[in-house]
Amino acid sequence: MSDSNRVSKIQTVTGLISPEELGQTLTHEHLSINASSFFVDPCQPRFKDNINKPFTLENYGWIQHNPYSHKPNLQIDTPEEQTVIQELKYFKENGGDAMVENSTIGLHADVEFLKRASEETGVKIIASTGFYVDSFQSEEIKQLSIEKLCGRIQQDLTQGVEGTGIKCGVIGEVGCTWPLTDFEKRSIRAAAISQQDHGAPVIFHPGRNQEAPFEILRIFTEAGGKAEHSVMSHLDRTLIDESRLLDFANQGMYCEYDLFGIEVSDYQLCPTVDMPSDAQRIKAIRCLIDNAFENKILIAHDIHTKHRLMKYGGHGFSHILINVLPHMKRRGITQQHIDKILVQNPRKWLTFTK
Repeated sequence: MSDSNRVSKIQTVTGLISPEELGQTLTHEHLSINASSFFVDPCQPRFKDNINKPFTLENYGWIQHNPYSHKPNLQIDTPEEQTVIQELKYFKENGGDAMVENSTIGLHADVEFLKRASEETGVKIIASTGFYVDSFQSEEIKQLSIEKLCGRIQQDLTQGVEGTGIKCGVIGEVGCTWPLTDFEKRSIRAAAISQQDHGAPVIFHPGRNQEAPFEILRIFTEAGGKAEHSVMSHLDRTLIDESRLLDFANQGMYCEYDLFGIEVSDYQLCPTVDMPSDAQRIKAIRCLIDNAFENKILIAHDIHTKHRLMKYGGHGFSHILINVLPHMKRRGITQQHIDKILVQNPRKWLTFTK
């Protein structure tokens, strides 16, 4: 069932490349996404009038603190294509080379746009397949068997997304909530089986609970998934305690810090969690390095709302390259470590083994 031409290669939206061709890579971004299902009502009823207001300097502060209560903020799709292309060009100018687009089924990525954007900007883009969280799926998809879920993943990996011929190079972000639903458990197992069949890299979105990464890993590996060829996203907001982080890192999965640029402590989607700052993310990464896990670290921004794009006053896709890397160096993280995190680790993870 595997594609022999893909062994030891990386699948981009424009074709296969050798791992050595991949430069600095952000492993968790969204270039085309409809995140409207994330909407939450403002916590203060007097701000209900802000829900559909246009972006202005006057309301940017409110949007920054309430990003999921502003409906126009939740879509990076067709009207924003040129905005994204300009960001990708700027990313390339600042030394960026590639991005993994994590908008799986349920998040509505336009893979044809991803291919056009890659061709126009020279940024290598890796598209994803698999299924996002239960609440983003249609009732029809939620009833699919593991076999049917695997069939959809196989189609996207080997034949290309339906109607496009554009092949995906990653399974995920496989969306999980807490506690896991029956559909999400089937989705995890389908990812494991598909990885066995095709040697594909896998990436998970864990539920907002510190037990979630461990439970996902258990189900995934029991179904035959390979921890060493898989990533756990969003550890920034999930494994805050250092000892728990090191316990998880010891399980063999890549540890991803992918919310760089979010500097607002109030986390709307889980108010019990205080979102860390970039400085705290760097401190956690330094902890992983100091404990010999530098081969298992990946980083990104997970941009999925308009207010984080430069056009709307945000930090943009080049924030890590421009602002974070100098801060990392000031905190004792060497260029050798940075090359591991941004180049060597993504190369190894993204390479197909079958």
